[in-house]
Amino acid sequence: MALYPFSETQIIARLQFENPWWTTGKLDAYYASFKPRLYFDLFYPLIKNTTVHRAAVLMGPRRVGKTVMLYHTIQQLIRDGVAPTKILYASIETPIYNNIPLSDLFAMAKKASGNADDSGWYIIYDEIQYLKDWEVHLKTLVDTFHQTKFIASGSAAAALKLKSNESGAGRFTDFMLPPLTFHEYIHLKDLAQLIRPDTINWKGNIGAFSAASNITELNRHFIEYVNFGGYPEVIFNEEIQGNPGRFMRADIIDKVLLRDLPGLYGIQDVQELNSLFTTIAWNSGQECSIDELSKKSGVKKTILRQYLTYLEAAFLVHLVKRVDQKAGRFQRENFFKIYLTNPSLRSALFAPLTAEADGMGAIVETAIFSQWMQRTSFIPYYGRWKNGEVDLVSISRKNNKPNWAVEIKWSNRYFEAPNELKSLTSFCQENGLNQALATTIDKTGLKKSNDIQIQFIPASVYAYNVGKNTLESQK
Repeated sequence: MALYPFSETQIIARLQFENPWWTTGKLDAYYASFKPRLYFDLFYPLIKNTTVHRAAVLMGPRRVGKTVMLYHTIQQLIRDGVAPTKILYASIETPIYNNIPLSDLFAMAKKASGNADDSGWYIIYDEIQYLKDWEVHLKTLVDTFHQTKFIASGSAAAALKLKSNESGAGRFTDFMLPPLTFHEYIHLKDLAQLIRPDTINWKGNIGAFSAASNITELNRHFIEYVNFGGYPEVIFNEEIQGNPGRFMRADIIDKVLLRDLPGLYGIQDVQELNSLFTTIAWNSGQECSIDELSKKSGVKKTILRQYLTYLEAAFLVHLVKRVDQKAGRFQRENFFKIYLTNPSLRSALFAPLTAEADGMGAIVETAIFSQWMQRTSFIPYYGRWKNGEVDLVSISRKNNKPNWAVEIKWSNRYFEAPNELKSLTSFCQENGLNQALATTIDKTGLKKSNDIQIQFIPASVYAYNVGKNTLESQK
């Protein structure tokens, strides 16, 4: 074993400190007190599945609850009968582990726990990106210890994804943990009383449908969600909500823009990247072009596309492509929409929005797109032509024709005057759709315009259902 700045005795002491269940047989009360995210039910089967010999790589944006999910994994493994002394957790960003190969940490863990057997272990390396060439270390372990399950996690999502794709083919299974959906927000805050089962006459709602039992209260929480709700820690902390910029900007945005992406891609001008992201955040949900975005942000067109690719890789933004009135795609994608993957990033950069604020419509649209983005099998589009626009369009992969269309509004105006939704109804007529959906603030009902049935539901209800049914579809 190589020589390290710290003695083996010191490293073993740290491992014992990080793994108290070796002696207590249970998870620390602090982590046990947190309610698991609903995505835990998708992640845990990957850990228990030992028939496929792969490491599980948990990735996602910063501060969405990855470390807490790892602790909940430890708790469930113990409940399922795994010996606590065969579960290792090591946070690789801890200075004492600096540059220690993962295999050496495993060897010292066997000494520290008193369990020298190689088989039946569950090894968790958190913040694994802090070890240079981590993917080579992890691949070697997977190939060497066939009776051990390896789990890795990290906050530098872009780096993890890149390295996992390059070196982990056939050895790693990636699991993407997204920001909180509105469905999960309701679950974590124990607000199930605000939701009731219902039915809806619209084929675009894939799965069971839920309605609001108290739309006023649900909307109050929806506004809190779009401002703060992407992060589990923030929704329970009023101090952070009082100054979201200090926590979310410093701990999430700045670390990605100033450290993760420059370190991974060799970006020299971090202020330029920051200017671009700030421009995107302010204009989330607006159609733009490379030319227009270049002018607004001050970033040259030659590197703008690269920056957009990097921001997508870091799961900060998502680009949505455009179709025309006949749902045809463009050969040259000169225009597109960019959405924040998490609506609450906007309040971190600027200020929280009230229900009546001018930017609420755009941020509600961003929130709804963020629910759909978790559905990996779905590619959203928007429609735009000379005299009209439709916010959200689903295109069939079988025949390249629209399945359904949605107009996202934070207004009750169109419920009272459905004939004003001319772009939506003309798009439906052009593409043989006999129904569509439009969101409102708090109105629900079925109306008809130009022989098109329009299902109106509150935006908060729609966001809840998209998040809920997306999770169910992945199960």
